[in-house]
Amino acid sequence: MAEQAQPHVGEVIESSTAEFTAESRVLHGAPPFGAYVKIDGYPMIYAITYNISTQSIEPNRRPTAYGKTEDELRLEQPQIFELLRTEFNCLIIGYEDETGIYQNLPPHPPKIHNFVHFCSATEIANFTDQAHYLRPIFGQARVPSDDLTIAAIRNAYLARGENGHYLVKAGKEVARLLKDDYDRLHSILERIHV
Repeated sequence: MAEQAQPHVGEVIESSTAEFTAESRVLHGAPPFGAYVKIDGYPMIYAITYNISTQSIEPNRRPTAYGKTEDELRLEQPQIFELLRTEFNCLIIGYEDETGIYQNLPPHPPKIHNFVHFCSATEIANFTDQAHYLRPIFGQARVPSDDLTIAAIRNAYLARGENGHYLVKAGKEVARLLKDDYDRLHSILERIHV
């Protein structure tokens, strides 16, 4: 388990065994869709960002359009930005403890207020050595599974220094998971664009 070189990107504000929601440390500073993130702790939890939203901190109050650029608003009414927050949802795809890396749900959900960090390229490569982590993506109804699969495979491929062998392995796993849905499989494999 590597030590952190950069500050956390978010803080867990809602948690379950299969997913969590985190508030971004900086407004509009959430990890991009499909980014691999981790929560340090015991065990270390690995997840993929699947949804990002920015809204008012007050649940019954929506932001209002002012017809000005963000820079103009920051000069004229900087307090507006203190009333907004960016949140991101992450699908848990595995965990790591002293016995190894597991591509299944952790024994406990992440703790509220734990910090979320980006995974390093080495951590992504080590975690995605087996492609079983793709199965939970297809098992969640709320997750845009095809697009998330494409982003997850592309990011793992890039973390490996564009290793074509990984693409073949991941493609075989997607084919196994989709079995007879050739059109969907073809669409996913075509859109990876690496």
